[in-house]
Amino acid sequence: MPVSAEVIDIQTATRRRVLLLSWEYPPVLVGGLGRHVHALSLALTAAGHEVTVVTRHAAGAPVEEYVDGVRVLRAPEDPVSFPLATPSLLAWTMAFNHTLTRTALRAAATDRYDVIHAHDWLVAHTAVTLAEHLDLPLVTTIHATEAGRHQGWLPGELNKAIHSVEHWLAHESSRVIVCSGYMRDEVTGLFDLPAGRIAVVPNGVDDRAWRARSQAVAAARGRYAGDGPLVGFAGRLVYEKGVQHLVRAVPRLRQRHPDLRVLVAGDGPYRAELQEEARRLRLEHTVRFIGFLSEKQLPAVLGATDATVVPSLYEPFGMIALEAAAAGAPLAVAATGGLAEIVQPGVTGVTFPHSDPDALASAVGTLLDDEVFARRVARRARNMVGRRYGWPSIAARTAAVYADAVRDRSEPRPPGQFRARIVVPEGNLFTPAGLAS
Repeated sequence: MPVSAEVIDIQTATRRRVLLLSWEYPPVLVGGLGRHVHALSLALTAAGHEVTVVTRHAAGAPVEEYVDGVRVLRAPEDPVSFPLATPSLLAWTMAFNHTLTRTALRAAATDRYDVIHAHDWLVAHTAVTLAEHLDLPLVTTIHATEAGRHQGWLPGELNKAIHSVEHWLAHESSRVIVCSGYMRDEVTGLFDLPAGRIAVVPNGVDDRAWRARSQAVAAARGRYAGDGPLVGFAGRLVYEKGVQHLVRAVPRLRQRHPDLRVLVAGDGPYRAELQEEARRLRLEHTVRFIGFLSEKQLPAVLGATDATVVPSLYEPFGMIALEAAAAGAPLAVAATGGLAEIVQPGVTGVTFPHSDPDALASAVGTLLDDEVFARRVARRARNMVGRRYGWPSIAARTAAVYADAVRDRSEPRPPGQFRARIVVPEGNLFTPAGLAS
């Protein structure tokens, strides 16, 4: 249920001292999480809250600094080396949490805090240790779940371990924040959490930062579009992002638009397979993989497209849809997860069932065949982003969750109290049988 402006104003009247934990924060940016935490910390600070971010160190970055009013402490890596890759991810995470905890305790030695805010399972051990040691309420944002990333399955021991950490962190938290109603239902079912402990706070976007100058948009279009329409994708190249279905839709789109160009911006482990699929379909001159683009480059490219496609199989929220809308791109998105809550078909974009290349081609074709319609839905989407997803509003709603956590925090758990081992169910966790296990 949306939080009214009146309630937000009352609940944020008390300024909070927030200790925020994240495994990525500028200059370390791996995905959308780091950008989210950075923008949230700035918005909370602008609203008058005191924010300390404890995060991972990067070569050349200060160990401690104040940036735009935010105190940032970066945890240096210990001398022991653990690769940040599967199958060493768990070993790396445990080592990272040791140095993150020590750094956070150093912050707590000089500052007092009202609440701890953790972001995802990679900081779980530090978050739970600090909440218990400092006797503070813990708020956790779950940006995605391991089961969700694998369409309900936990195929290996690593996946099961991550799921169990997520389950543990959720139950140790006074409040859990999710980005959409879809994610609220997913987290409730997976972790058996009381509904009253889950708050829906959407991700935010600085719409002004995604509005490129007309000269930059024209230059991007001149570079990438050629003589035909330009279709774009931006994101990490992994299976669940669904780019394979966009590639398979191109032959049908090209039948009506022979000069079509498709731009794939991003990188990831699935890139080679996607490029091979494009070669197999003889699309080398139509589909272009341009790699990772910075936040300075991407707005102009998105703004130059005649349609930006978000074909995800699993998308807890769909941040790239908001960013593309802010850039002025007409949207064609899979009707799944949080994307279905962002795009209203025929009003702010077009939608299609995920994993269906023919339906994707039909939806994108609707935008390419009717420029007036495409520009109308793009204009409405851009207005919607500024109205509903501005960071000041998102920060206020987050602060309201802090207030609830502080007010309703249960009695502290005695140190060392026994915690029952989490049993990970077998099978698909999104089926009734899996959720009941």
